[in-house]
Amino acid sequence: MAQYTFELPLKAEVLLTALKTFNDKRYLTIFLFGISSGFPWIMIGSVLSAWLKDEGLSRSAIGLFGIIFATYSFNFLWSPLVDKLKPPLLGQRRGWIFLMQSVVASLCLAMSQLTANQDLFYVALIGLLIAIASATQDIAIDGFRIDCIEKEDKDGMSAASSVATAGWWTGYGGLGAIPFFLADLTSWTWPNIYLLLGAIMASLAIATWFANEPAVNREALLEQVTDVNANNSAVINWVRTTLITPFSEFFNRNGIKLAASFLLFIFLFKIGEAFLGRMSIVFYKEVGFSNSDIATYSKLLNWWVTIIFSLLGGLVNIRYGIYRGLMIAGVAMAASNLLFALIAQTGPSTSLLAITVIVDGFTGAWSTVAMVAFISLLCNRAFSATQYALMASLSVAGRTLVASSSGLVVDSLNGNWSLFFILTAVMVVPSLCFLYSIRDHIKRVEAP
Repeated sequence: MAQYTFELPLKAEVLLTALKTFNDKRYLTIFLFGISSGFPWIMIGSVLSAWLKDEGLSRSAIGLFGIIFATYSFNFLWSPLVDKLKPPLLGQRRGWIFLMQSVVASLCLAMSQLTANQDLFYVALIGLLIAIASATQDIAIDGFRIDCIEKEDKDGMSAASSVATAGWWTGYGGLGAIPFFLADLTSWTWPNIYLLLGAIMASLAIATWFANEPAVNREALLEQVTDVNANNSAVINWVRTTLITPFSEFFNRNGIKLAASFLLFIFLFKIGEAFLGRMSIVFYKEVGFSNSDIATYSKLLNWWVTIIFSLLGGLVNIRYGIYRGLMIAGVAMAASNLLFALIAQTGPSTSLLAITVIVDGFTGAWSTVAMVAFISLLCNRAFSATQYALMASLSVAGRTLVASSSGLVVDSLNGNWSLFFILTAVMVVPSLCFLYSIRDHIKRVEAP
């Protein structure tokens, strides 16, 4: 009994110390930018999938529309420009964020003028342009978050990652529920919904004006890690320091073998979740859930669950480390995929859907917080946006490139959703084995 009276106050003190990390107004800005980052995924993801499904497109066709998400896997190619070029207004980070938010809002306006059957090419083209603008915005947002937190503040980085994840899911799940509630009303069409989505994005752009630009002396940081050759022309030196040095510095600092190991793990970790996520809306509709069910459970409930577990995930990372957070999330990720297989067998049970969404929300939030914190710690602050974009693009590559074939996989299984979700659970196993093999390196990176 005496042991318990000693341990409980100690744990309470540790928890209180971790919670104090969040007591910083910078996290409000990070949260709002997280909303802006997650919101475009609704426009070109679940809303577009639901619109195309209602128009009668096949599973394979809808799955192939996910190719536009490949933009998020290649945004590292132009990320050095976001690190180097400074817009005329609002500063390096806020200037790019505001510009891309304005572009996305304008593209939603254009999308609202189209019909899926008659303008399918232009629907795909505008979806691609939204993805490019959103992926560019993400480069600046991730750079903003890393620049806001001091390099030595490992707890602050975990806290910022959890707040950013909560914001992302607020944009994706909270605001993402609105279109599906409206879709069940006869007065709303999918093109009209895009008009509303554009207005919401415009309001987020207004909020960007009131954020504070991170105080980072980027020129001084660049001088420390770049070696300008006086024999080369100014153009060659600019190209070298802008397009080559950010990537070469990452491999030189970690060594080619370890750097490649980090990148391979980042790519593998969420492939199973990516396959599941791409087909989830189609699955819900085929099983028999209504648009309102999707809005209530897949969006709203998932939103709150994700926010809660994002914050808890941040606390766990602060207390126990990123490696444990990733391992716990990976095991739970496989388990949540098996629950979807159970729904495929039982039919549209809202109670089972609620349980599945809670477990899936936990895994999605927990794994994202740990992954974002891990990637952030790997970045050199002189190239924060570029190096984060390189690694984050691999994190979403499974969701964008590989998972675009998810509809083809379901069709090849003759619509056997249970077997499909079992396969997605098995996809998690290789990443967990790889995670265990590099555990010591991860612990070294997060060490003070």
